[in-house]
Amino acid sequence: MSETMDSSSYHHELLVHLGPLAALAGTWEGKEGVDISPAKDGSRETHFRERMTFEPMGPVVNGPQTLYGLRYSTVAWPLIQEQPFHEEVGYWLWDAERKQVMRCFIVPRGVVVNAGGTSDPDAKEFCMTADAGSGVYGILSNPFLDESMKTVRYELSVTIHEPWKFSYKEDTQLQISGRPDVFHHTDQNTLKRA
Repeated sequence: MSETMDSSSYHHELLVHLGPLAALAGTWEGKEGVDISPAKDGSRETHFRERMTFEPMGPVVNGPQTLYGLRYSTVAWPLIQEQPFHEEVGYWLWDAERKQVMRCFIVPRGVVVNAGGTSDPDAKEFCMTADAGSGVYGILSNPFLDESMKTVRYELSVTIHEPWKFSYKEDTQLQISGRPDVFHHTDQNTLKRA
């Protein structure tokens, strides 16, 4: 058997174990992104393009628990400039036994999120959440952000429309110093296979 066939068989084997994440394997691009972020006098709307890459990996064995997942990275650029305004790296994971879908990622602002939720293995829509202070599916921030713009909750919903198209809606809820209400920093985009 050739190396190409071995690699292809391994890739197929991984996809079988990825549950609802299997459809996301590959590289995706979208230019319909809308970001609503905090600004000095309220909020600011930024339209952006984005490139996401999901590379199958696994198994990851934690004693009796076995996870499969996707190595993940994304970069987003405002439509009017070449310098990215957002990046993330991490993993999307599937625990078939517990029917848990997870997204563990780091933002280079000093924020770490481990979000999760329950899903069926063949789901075309699923959600993941995380809360600050939670020991399971939680959020950590650096000291400056914790004091000035603390992320108190994270919500993500994903919809797989077709084998070549998916969309997401993200709500990062911030407690901003000097503002009485939680600010909903939202992002959404529709991406197609590159």
